[in-house]
Amino acid sequence: MPETRLPAVAGTFYPGDPKDLQKMIDEYLASAKDVPIEGRLRGLVIPHAGYIYSGPVAAYGYRLLAHYRGKIRRIILLGPSHYAAFFGACESGFDSWQTPLGIVRAVSLRGEMPKEFREMVNIYPEAHAPEHCLEVQLPFLQTVLGNDLEVWPLLCGEINPATLASAILPFVDDRSLVLASSDLSHYLPYAEAVKIDGVANRTVPALDISGFTLSGDACGKIGILTLMNIAKKKGWKGKLLDYRNSGDTAGPKDGVVGYGCYAFSAP
Repeated sequence: MPETRLPAVAGTFYPGDPKDLQKMIDEYLASAKDVPIEGRLRGLVIPHAGYIYSGPVAAYGYRLLAHYRGKIRRIILLGPSHYAAFFGACESGFDSWQTPLGIVRAVSLRGEMPKEFREMVNIYPEAHAPEHCLEVQLPFLQTVLGNDLEVWPLLCGEINPATLASAILPFVDDRSLVLASSDLSHYLPYAEAVKIDGVANRTVPALDISGFTLSGDACGKIGILTLMNIAKKKGWKGKLLDYRNSGDTAGPKDGVVGYGCYAFSAP
């Protein structure tokens, strides 16, 4: 029997009331600027904190994605696991995901993978059920693409990003977009965070995999590196869309969380 994942953080990370939620998202999208990219959008890195903190930055990516309504059908969602430790990556096991804005279809593709990759991608609903990093992306996705889309939600555990990229690559086509959900540095003083996050702001768009691996700071680092590996193999180009931290948006400056939004496009 099909199962629906119910929202875990509606009412905390974002409004639980559909009207309030839609109003907040619409305001963030209206405030974001259009940043031109070269070619067709193929991937995004988007932060995943509470909307009052990271929503203004996330909106830069979603404002860009809104131009692809009707063109992009599947979102490959990559994010870190905050509540469960495991090897490999994991699907959710749910057939659909619900938010206050409706229901989105979820797909399982591990059965279509070659055996060596399939053994690394498990089904782990207990890891997905409380997790916020992918859920918070859905209301934005529903707003800019509509509910007629499908998501492939993957949480990343202990796994080599290049290997995970190879497993995902056959499913990356013109109707799909790879979205890595990640914040940057955590709880550093403002000036120090800006300096540390500058590494990501330089290396991620430049597809400098070794530089970001060695010196980048991000909770969703494996997802970002997976996207960077896919982008490098595909010949995509990266671009920084926006960077701020919680000290810029809705918090004090003595201990901030960094938020970067990056786009990858096929020239």
